[in-house]
Amino acid sequence: MQKAFAVIMAGGRGERFWPLSTSKRPKQLLDLVGDKPLIAQAVDRLEGVMPIEHVLVITNTDIVEATLAAVPQLKPENVIGEPIGRDTAPAVACAAALVKSRDEEAVFAILTADQVMGDLERFQATLRGGFTLAAENDILVTIGIQPTYPATGFGYIESGDDFAEQEGVVFKQAKRFVEKPDVERARAYLETGQFFWNAGMFIWSVVALEKAFKQHAQDVYTLLQNLYGFAKDGRIDEGMEKLYPGVEKISIDYALMEKADNIVMACGSFAWDDVGSWTALENHFEADEADNTRVGDSFVLDSSSNIVYSKDHLTALVGVRNLIVVQADGVTLVCDKEKAQDIKKLIALIRSQDADASIL
Repeated sequence: MQKAFAVIMAGGRGERFWPLSTSKRPKQLLDLVGDKPLIAQAVDRLEGVMPIEHVLVITNTDIVEATLAAVPQLKPENVIGEPIGRDTAPAVACAAALVKSRDEEAVFAILTADQVMGDLERFQATLRGGFTLAAENDILVTIGIQPTYPATGFGYIESGDDFAEQEGVVFKQAKRFVEKPDVERARAYLETGQFFWNAGMFIWSVVALEKAFKQHAQDVYTLLQNLYGFAKDGRIDEGMEKLYPGVEKISIDYALMEKADNIVMACGSFAWDDVGSWTALENHFEADEADNTRVGDSFVLDSSSNIVYSKDHLTALVGVRNLIVVQADGVTLVCDKEKAQDIKKLIALIRSQDADASIL
């Protein structure tokens, strides 16, 4: 589709993958899973769907050059750095302004740089089907993933009646978005067959998105229009520097998706993983006979159910279980697997005590 674009969100710090992921080399620039950085894999997945000139990346100003180095086929003018993070709704407004400056009648996908997917053909078919429906209807398309287990780390989308079928992909009305559940509720969601993981991927036309923002998120709509005034003159960086300090931090789900009533969900049937923390490595590397997931150089004795990441030098474990042990850039992390989500709190503690900023 000639009017289709994709904007990849790549501005996160990936703090739950510290100490390997740092502010200067965040998760999306690492080859955590596969032989390329995650951002490069995200761009590669779009080959054949649209020309590379239609692929844009929104990251932060500190890593624009590193992003271009990781994905040299990207056009420099298509990699945009936010001066400060303002969550996903302002980033989507920026994306819309950029795409609108190229083609006011365009449709575009919002994708992320830190996801891993399988079955490329099904993923691309889902995009193509979404582009077609978004071009023909006043709808906001989101991609839901068919759950394979009762996950508590993802939000969910409850599906309703069938809307259409495109490219062999079923699209349904979206009833509601729900927050991350506890295990019991996640099991109930799984049993109904009507709930899908919220993958944070969207497809819409510039026109439909503007209309939705105007109705449900006036401040974000105003930001979009103001940024467009800069983008059409090739001054999007200047616009963000001027406007972002006064912008409220707000997610696209909270600003728009939980309020709109014209949401259609694509039933994503491809393999998908958010790669949100160190425990995600267990989904991508084969464990040893004691259920240890080991990447790099390590030995284990009388130890089980650990995650060991040690590419810098040898790491050895004796008599321990359920730990995350990471050695990277002269820093060692030892963490109970049940506390993997608290690594962000640890970083905040280190930062508050004026530790060497280079390790963060």
